[in-house]
Amino acid sequence: MENGGSMQATMAELQEVQITEEKPLLPGQTPEAAKTHSVETPYGSVTFTVYGTPKPKRPAILTYHDVGLNYKSCFQPLFQFEDMQEIIQNFVRVHVDAPGMEEGAPVFPLGYQYPSLDQLADMIPCVLQYLNFSTIIGVGVGAGAYILARYALNHPDTVEGLVLINIDPNAKGWMDWAAHKLTGLTSSIPEMILGHLFSQEELSGNSELIQKYRNIITHAPNLDNIELYWNSYNNRRDLNFERGGDITLKCPVMLVVGDQAPHEDAVVECNSKLDPTQTSFLKMADSGGQPQLTQPGKLTEAFKYFLQGMGYMASSCMTRLSRSRTASLTSAASVDGNRSRSRTLSQSSESGTLSSGPPGHTMEVSC
Repeated sequence: MENGGSMQATMAELQEVQITEEKPLLPGQTPEAAKTHSVETPYGSVTFTVYGTPKPKRPAILTYHDVGLNYKSCFQPLFQFEDMQEIIQNFVRVHVDAPGMEEGAPVFPLGYQYPSLDQLADMIPCVLQYLNFSTIIGVGVGAGAYILARYALNHPDTVEGLVLINIDPNAKGWMDWAAHKLTGLTSSIPEMILGHLFSQEELSGNSELIQKYRNIITHAPNLDNIELYWNSYNNRRDLNFERGGDITLKCPVMLVVGDQAPHEDAVVECNSKLDPTQTSFLKMADSGGQPQLTQPGKLTEAFKYFLQGMGYMASSCMTRLSRSRTASLTSAASVDGNRSRSRTLSQSSESGTLSSGPPGHTMEVSC
């Protein structure tokens, strides 16, 4: 039997597991096959799950989840949503699990040096190299949004678009650190992570969703691993975005945050630092801290418009929406005189429309 050392030396030792996604099927639908792979990188092993097959001249949709979650608990409600099927049948999907966050992950040994968020971003090229994918549209939440933004800064030619939910591009300041340390004296790791994921109003309301995710995080068998990912997030570096400067995202970006969500101010600030001609800002009413969990329908609709703007969703694909609603896409003047113009999409839960806050040039789009 030949020695496998030469294969290991090339890049990685790979494992594949054939699985089927568990989800309610629509009439006439068959289960979507998925393959889970693990690949070794300079910073340790990373696991990712691929759905669908690559489409010619189309990027892959690559997701990255937040702290306390994995790809299933973070993204399944969104990608299982009925209207989302129009999108995912046109793209191959890659769901990345941060190291130690995949289902059944063993607990890292005591003293294990968990990768920084920058190093987690540096693992993504190994994933794409193995899959032979040249470009992606990234969808990230929280820590995952930061990781994808960092990756896009380092590899702009491989990123065609980004959907960044709850991104905080700033490193923690001294006041943030002091507050974090004080909270740590009185709160458990699961409680702090829940406060990162959801608003205080949601946590106080203790809805069925909150109970579900509190149970998932509190009783996670890999809670020690989750704490390591949490620590890396809290030690993140500043992305140093600068409007009109050299450090910025070159691709179309859709920023998403819930109204009154924990990271609302951070996302608003991020919007002020990015190129207004490339950036859409979607503030979602009644969505809480995790819009992809609470408002998958509205986020799916916004994602379709985002892809259509990139030239990937033909108008013929939008017939379902054109029967149901009309959207207003607005280019609104920024409140800050120094901030040029930015496209802001504020979403009303009552009417289900996309509209602007401040008055500006409004284009009615039937879709």
